[in-house]
Amino acid sequence: MTDNPRPGRPVILGQNQYGKAENRVVKITRDGATHHVKDLNVSVSLSGDMDEVHYSGSNANVLPTDTTKNTVFAFAKEHGIESAEQFGIHLARHFVTSQESIHRARIRIEEYAWERIEASGAGPQSIGADAARHSFVRKGQETRLTQITYDGERWEVVSGLKDLVVMNSTDSEFWGYVKDKYTTLPEAYDRILATQVSGRWRFNWTDDEQEMPDWETSYEQTRTHMLQAFAETYSLSLQQTLYQMGSRIIDNRGEIDEVRFSLPNKHHFLVDLEPFGLKNDNEVYYAADRPYGLIEATVLREGCAAKIPVDLTNL
Repeated sequence: MTDNPRPGRPVILGQNQYGKAENRVVKITRDGATHHVKDLNVSVSLSGDMDEVHYSGSNANVLPTDTTKNTVFAFAKEHGIESAEQFGIHLARHFVTSQESIHRARIRIEEYAWERIEASGAGPQSIGADAARHSFVRKGQETRLTQITYDGERWEVVSGLKDLVVMNSTDSEFWGYVKDKYTTLPEAYDRILATQVSGRWRFNWTDDEQEMPDWETSYEQTRTHMLQAFAETYSLSLQQTLYQMGSRIIDNRGEIDEVRFSLPNKHHFLVDLEPFGLKNDNEVYYAADRPYGLIEATVLREGCAAKIPVDLTNL
């Protein structure tokens, strides 16, 4: 074996990273008889002085991915899971500060929410409504997301959600658009507007000298502003609704500088009931699966640069 694995070859190594993806960790916090659940899917990605492992196969600078998996579970015990963001910050700081060869850590987390089941205490075998504080049903509205990136000096926190399906059954129109010889879509002055929200928002907390946001409150309030804007906007286009959703977040959450949405237009078409002698007065619709319009845009605080990737599939 030669000492130089690439003699005379005009080839160099580009960006690289490694880690352990999709570590499912469920943390139960027992507060007496009352239990609390945090259910996360954690992916760890590390980069730094990793040239030699690619060139010669030397693992001298490599922290095994199995170790990163073990760290996730150990930190769930040692630090608890206050929020997905806080847990990701603990992990990123640990990997960068404990390993000389690791210069940058990226932690991606999906969080699955659970809702407590309220028991009646009426059954013959019941333990009593007051005692049933350890039973949960999985919430299905959306998956919460966060990505933590740390290079030893600066933090970047991008949180968000996906798969949140929302619908307005009226107060939406679509007309006045460009028409050419291929246009067949009739103008609509009262339509259903529905979408499956995928959104990300970037925090302006970037270093340890700043006061850290209350991650849980921030998520709940951001989600509330987004949904209220969707419900309260009389929409002439999905683009208009998207902008109002992003603007409401920027205007009301000072810790957020950038919001990016990807909104598929979940089309609902009126069914022609005339062949059956029936009038369809905006009552019966066909919910189309595909193809669908896809509306995407970034909304920024004035003076701030866009940093969230345009393609959310890579975030």
